[in-house]
Amino acid sequence: MRKVIILGSTGSIGTQALDVIRANPERFEVVGLAAGSNADMLAAQAAEFFVDDTALGAVDAEALVRSVDADVVLNGITGSVGLGPTLAALETGRTLALANKESLIVGGELVTGIAKPGQIVPVDSEHSALAQALLAGRASEVRRLVVTASGGPFRGRSAESLAGVTPAEALAHPTWDMGLVVTTNSATLVNKGLEVIEAHLLFDVPYERIDVVVHPQSIVHSMVEFVDGSTIAQASPPDMKLPISLGLDWPNRVGGVGRPIDWTTAQSWTFEPLDDTVFPAVALAKHVGRAGSSYPAVFNAANEQAVQAFHAGAIRFTDIVETVRMVVDSHEAVGELSRESLAAAELWARAAADKLIAAR
Repeated sequence: MRKVIILGSTGSIGTQALDVIRANPERFEVVGLAAGSNADMLAAQAAEFFVDDTALGAVDAEALVRSVDADVVLNGITGSVGLGPTLAALETGRTLALANKESLIVGGELVTGIAKPGQIVPVDSEHSALAQALLAGRASEVRRLVVTASGGPFRGRSAESLAGVTPAEALAHPTWDMGLVVTTNSATLVNKGLEVIEAHLLFDVPYERIDVVVHPQSIVHSMVEFVDGSTIAQASPPDMKLPISLGLDWPNRVGGVGRPIDWTTAQSWTFEPLDDTVFPAVALAKHVGRAGSSYPAVFNAANEQAVQAFHAGAIRFTDIVETVRMVVDSHEAVGELSRESLAAAELWARAAADKLIAAR
């Protein structure tokens, strides 16, 4: 029986994790729940799963992780506020099932420096796919990681045509139903850039050996190419319950969480190169990742400001990544990495982005 703490229990990841646990009561026990602000839903979840320990907000969630005995902490919090709970889970020796990519990207070496081998289990579908495929060989046999992208709602569009797209169009993702920031990030491909940084930090593969390929069907979730020319791919119909279940009990699989591919039905899968001219976010993210230090935190914070400004009608869609680039270019890395220095870098990035947005 795995004792589980779920952070972000009222969000998409959290509610799907509870679905997995609800269907497997002999395998998992919920011992702690934390939500951002939905106290009523949190109370209902706690009552259903007989959970005594709950928390509202990231600060209380961190205290919950440190005080409640558990085998695994699923961090499904949205945004860089998830850094504190991520560090708490690692410092207390829990297995960290990580859906909150921002805490790893923002924390960088602060997070990887305290994580024991195998302590972080990725829950993002792409990184879960990579983790599964990497089991097929030794680290020394890996030639490159291939992260797949749906291409978002603007796949195949020209750069000029993107200037006039509306917030509603940017939120019309062809595959996934996500929140405002993540869905917009998928349209700009900032999300894929963040995933490249995350892949580097999780699997210690250099950026020049991490590629992004567009795969509109979203069936192949990512691939690993080995030195002998073999490529191992993880394929399944889009369903986050599969990587969530693996995160809860890695490397063991939970039966019945997702439906398999119907091999009796004719279907086609296509793969296309990423157009870095139309979607420059991935190349910018690699640059930021190589720079390290506080640059990924600045990249993420500036993007969050620009996304909100776009949805408020203050800037154009194409201004989002351009604003991020300008903020990154004007940043100077902090000295010693700490939670305080990273928080200061984020505040600076948000203010710098707001100034650029106001000037537009």
